[in-house]
This record gives sequence, structure tokens and C-alpha cells, in this order.
Amino acid sequence: MTEAAIEKENKQIARQYKELLRISYRSLSDEDKKLIRKAFDISVEAHKDQRRKSGEAYIFHPIAVAKIVASEIGLDATSIAAALLHDVVEDTKYTLEEIQEMFGETVAKIVDGLTKISSLKKDKDVSLQAENFRKMLLTLNDDVRVIIIKIADRLHNMQTMDVMRPDKQEKIASETLYIYAPLAHRIGLYNIKTELEDLGLKYTEPEVYKDIHTKIKESKEEQDAYIKEFSRVIEDSLNQEELEYEIKGRPKSIYSINRKMKAQNVSFDEVYDKFAIRIIYNSDPANEKFLAWKIYSIVTDHFRPNPTRLRDWISSPKSTGYEALHITVMGPKGRWVEVQIRSSRMNEIAEKGYAAHYKYKQGDVQEDHGIEEWLNKLQEALENPDVNAVDFVEQFKLNLYSKEIFVFTPQGDLKSLPKSSTPLDFAFSIHTEIGLKTRGARVNNKLVPLSHELKSGDQVEIITSENAKPNINWLDYATTARARAKIKSSLKEEKKEIAEEGKAILARKLKAQKIPFNEKSVNELVVFFNLKTSLDLFYRVGIGKIDNQKLKEFANSRSNALVSYIKRKIKKPVIAEDLNKDEITTRYDQLVFGRDEDETLEYKLANCCNPIPGDKVFGFVTVNDGIKVHKKDCPNALQLQSNYAYRIIPAKWIDSSQQDFKAVIKLTGLDNVGLVSEVTQEISSNLNVNMKKINFESLDGVFNGRITLVVKNNSILNKIIDRLKKINGIDKVSRE
Repeated sequence: MTEAAIEKENKQIARQYKELLRISYRSLSDEDKKLIRKAFDISVEAHKDQRRKSGEAYIFHPIAVAKIVASEIGLDATSIAAALLHDVVEDTKYTLEEIQEMFGETVAKIVDGLTKISSLKKDKDVSLQAENFRKMLLTLNDDVRVIIIKIADRLHNMQTMDVMRPDKQEKIASETLYIYAPLAHRIGLYNIKTELEDLGLKYTEPEVYKDIHTKIKESKEEQDAYIKEFSRVIEDSLNQEELEYEIKGRPKSIYSINRKMKAQNVSFDEVYDKFAIRIIYNSDPANEKFLAWKIYSIVTDHFRPNPTRLRDWISSPKSTGYEALHITVMGPKGRWVEVQIRSSRMNEIAEKGYAAHYKYKQGDVQEDHGIEEWLNKLQEALENPDVNAVDFVEQFKLNLYSKEIFVFTPQGDLKSLPKSSTPLDFAFSIHTEIGLKTRGARVNNKLVPLSHELKSGDQVEIITSENAKPNINWLDYATTARARAKIKSSLKEEKKEIAEEGKAILARKLKAQKIPFNEKSVNELVVFFNLKTSLDLFYRVGIGKIDNQKLKEFANSRSNALVSYIKRKIKKPVIAEDLNKDEITTRYDQLVFGRDEDETLEYKLANCCNPIPGDKVFGFVTVNDGIKVHKKDCPNALQLQSNYAYRIIPAKWIDSSQQDFKAVIKLTGLDNVGLVSEVTQEISSNLNVNMKKINFESLDGVFNGRITLVVKNNSILNKIIDRLKKINGIDKVSRE
């Protein structure tokens, strides 16, 4: 670099530092500024010879992370200093001891937590991402700020990912959608969650992202005009009450619009709530609640509310601390609009999450109680050493995005639980021992089954008994990670006890059959009964599932040496839906693998998404079943790409022709005479496509149809769908 370029870069670094101090959410004391300056100087010095892939000086990354921490999340000077230093121990000559000496124990602990997350042992048998996630959560033990800075670090990496290879972009984006966005949501960083989701979509489904992004830009003018029209109707009434307020529109995120389009199978134009209207008012703490309901009353005087869509997060805040009133009203031009009513304090907590709690913490009011409770629950889950990392992530994710319900204890205390919780989840949320001894439950004074789904406002009483203990069915009734982990752990212990008894019984029974009880015969038994481990074998003997008759069969098979019979018995059955490559391709129609698209490998088509030639796909190397091919937008794709990135193989269909594939299309519309005839005529006569199965149902003038077709590839299928959409009376046509 030339001297002029270096000087220009240094000026830019100095500018960024000044901006960092200026945009800080907290007011910084002189002491704070000294700490941040020192961290900045050390970070600049430590990273001076490093550059990012884009070519810019590496120091811009820690500064950007510190800026997110300072303004968007609103953390304190200690966190800003730690953010500036977050890569120093991992990437440069500085040690943790030196950081502790210079900045004290707290900063060092946070930096250590961030370093631990990054330095991972490469273990191919375990999902690296899941193990990474678990380690990251373990650091929460020390300081929740570790995870918040890690989220800021991930946000900046996502914002600057353009220069990376597409496969790297896809892997990081999948991991972000799978782990970091739900975490940001759970901690209450809603703005960051939204940005992470949108950026995740940008790199996992670029075309979808671009399409929705363009349409949002095009409809912005119309949206602004609508918000003005809505505001005009209620402004006079709000002004009469002498309220200080502002009304603004908030567009729904690209990610959530796309999710809605997929879930409801609608186009962009058919998504009715593409934005929400927010009314933010100023108030002293004493009148906050009163004013929220006053504004609610004014809005519903002018616009008819949808009674099923009222969400009162003011009386019962979410466990992230989020407070607001959400109502859906019939706005101008007959459109449903979501209106969010928040005080300026509530708005700050919604945007800054955890950090804003501290600003508004007064006296004995524990504003951060929600996050403390969450961390305690998390700690319990982490302490269970038997849980495999991927299972743990799956369990834990159940609680990350879950909506909340509020139920009462018999004493009238309020408990927050995830939506779809059952009395068992409630019992374990109170205490593990109560959960393990649950015999039954009363909801609103009525006896209910343990599978009963709780609703907000229910009063729940748990009936316990000393003799009660978990059984395997409980796993079907419990939904929270905590309850499931405790039940599994208890069942495991019980299984071990029964297996011990089973082992002794088996030894006696084998002796009667004159078969020695040793490792060899135990392994033969495991294979004969198609089990995985000796523990499974002993357990089944213990519960009487493997009885004398079955052991005699084993003894006979040994004496008759029916080896081929055993082999047939233990051979893994091929699932009917997993079609083999030979059945679906000819020499003109190939699926190729690898970066250079030059490998032809044996594979099966995954039955979760049934890809056909022309679909965008990827290969996934399974443990026992070779390569499975999934569609890029398969419901399992995100989880596979994030948790098992090292087992993903790029794949692509080339020259799809010659072969026929099964596809199912769904139709809905207004029933009229001759419509079925018109649909079948269009498919068979005009397009020469064979129909395998047809099912039409009509109810009160609306019909639903399902047709199974045999097609060559997805372009023919799309052509059929487009032609059918044009038939008079047809409302929607989509591929199942």
C-alpha cells in the first residue's frame, strides 16, 4: 500500500473510533472512555498486519462489532472494550493473562468466553456447529454479554459476506438462521434477529430474497400513503387527549413475508399484513398502562378490531421483557392492519432488549428477571452430560422461537410457558421432583390427561404421588426442553436398573440352553434380535420381551448354523420411497456431484421432499444409507446445512429428459358444472401428460382437487400449473 493509502486508512480508523463514542446508547464517563480508548489502541496494534478477505484492514471488523454493541444493543463500556478485543487472544500474539492484567477480570472473562467459542476441536463424529453452539451456551455461565457480543460479531460477518465463496456463504447463512437468529429472538434483540434472518435468506435463497426486496421497494410509496391515511383518521382524537406520540410504519421483514408466502401458499400480493403501524407515546411510569389502553380505545373507536387478534404484552410481558399492545384492525380500503401500541420505554426495550432493562431498573423491580430465569433453565439443560450435541440443539431450539402462554399456579402466581405446553411441562417448570412424581393434573379444577394442551389464563394444579414415575409415553406429552431432558434422564436410569436385572436373568437362561454367557454370545444375540447394544438386549430380557421361546429360536439358529437366515433378518430394509438412481435416470439424465460437477455417484432421493430433475438440489452423506438428495428448499435443508456442513455435497441435474417422474398438484376454486372435465381435458389432450390419480371434493360451492401426474421434469410441471391457473373458476394451483 502507498503512504497516501495508509494515511487515508488511518484517518478512517480514527473517524470510526470517534463515531463509536458518539453513538453509544449509554452515557460514558471519563473512566469508560479511557477503558474504550485503551482497548481500541491494543486492538489496532494487535491486528495491524491483518487484512480481511475484502482487502480492508482487519481492525474495521472489531470496531464495527463494538459499534453494534454500543448503539444497536446498547451495552456498557466493559462490553464495548471486550468487543474491540474479541479476536485479539485468538488471532494475535496477546495472551489472556495479558488482557486480564491490562483490563481486569471481567473483560478478560468475556474475551475468554468468545475465544472458547471459536477454538473448536475438529471432531468428525460430532456435528461441529451443534457442539459449537453448546460450548457457546456454556459460556453464558460466566456472562450473558459473551453471547450478545457473539451475536453482534455474527451480524457484522453476515453484513460483509459478499466476498466469500458461495458455498461458504450458504453454510454461514444456514447456521445463522438455525442458531443465531433464534438466540437473538430469545434474548429480545428483535431488530438484530430480523436483520440476521433477512441476510440469512439473502444467501440461502438469493433469487427469492431479491424478488421480495424489489417488490417491497416498489410498494413503499403506496405503503407510506396508506400509513398517512390511517394516521389522519385517528390524529384528531389522539391530539384531543393531549398525548405526545408518533405514528410510523414498520415493514415486515423479507424473511417473514417469505415464510408467510410458503406457509399460506400465497403470492407476495396476497400477503395482507406486509407492514405494521406503530404508535409510540411518551409517558411517566405511573400512567404507562392507562395511556396504552386509552390509545387502544381511540384506535378501536375508529377502526373495527379483530377480537381474536388482541395481544396484551403489557399486563403479562414476554420473558424477554417485551411489552406492547398488539391489535389487528380493519383499516382504510378494507385491509387488516396490525397496530402496535408502546411507550417510548417499551420501544427501547423492544429494540435494545437486555441492555435497556438496566437503564429502566428501579429500586427492587427486577426487570431482568426473565433473562435470569431463562439462563438458570439453560444451565440445567447443559449440565446433562448424556445428551448428544445435535439432540441438545434440537431440544433447545424448541424453546427459542416458541410463543408464550401465561398460566396460574393454585396460589395465583403467574408462570410463563411456551405455547403447546402440557401439565407435565408445567410440573417440571416448578421443580424437577414435582415433575418426576406427577400422577395427574387439574386445569381450572377439572381433571385432565397429561397430554392436555394448556391455554393462557388456565389455573394448573399438579397431583403428585410417591409411587409415580415417568414412562416412555411422557415424551409424547412433554414439549419443553427441560421436561424432555429430565424425563429422558429418568428413563435412562430406570433402563439401566432393569438391564442389570436382565443381565442376570440372561446368564441363567443361556446356561439352561448350554450356551456360554460371554462377549461373543452376547454380540450374536444383539445381531440376531437386530438391536444396537448389549444394554438394549439386557433391557428387553429384563422386561420380558425376549422370553424363553425367543432364546430357544436363537439356540436353534446357532445349532443349525442358519447364517444366511440371520443375514437376511438383519439386512436393513430399503424404504419404498427412496428410489435408486438406476430406476430414475438414463444416460441422458444425470445427477452430478462436486464443485466441478464431474462426479457421478450412487444416491437415493430423499422422501421428505421428493426432488425431480430440474429442481435445485444438494447431496447429503448419511451414516448408513449413502448419499441422499434433497431439494434446496426442503424443510430439512437448513438443519442439515448448519449442523452437518461437512457432509453436504453440491449436486446438479444435467440434461433432464427421457424419464418420467411422479408429481402431485393441488387445486382450489369455485365449483361449477364441467370444471373437472375442463381440468382433465387440459391436462390429457393439450399437454399429453398421464394422470395416475384424481381426487376432487366439493363443499358449499368450493372445490379442492388433488391430481397425481407423471411428468418428465419440472418445466413441464410448471407449464401445466400455469395453464390450469387460467381456467375460469380456478383460484389456486400448486405443487405438493
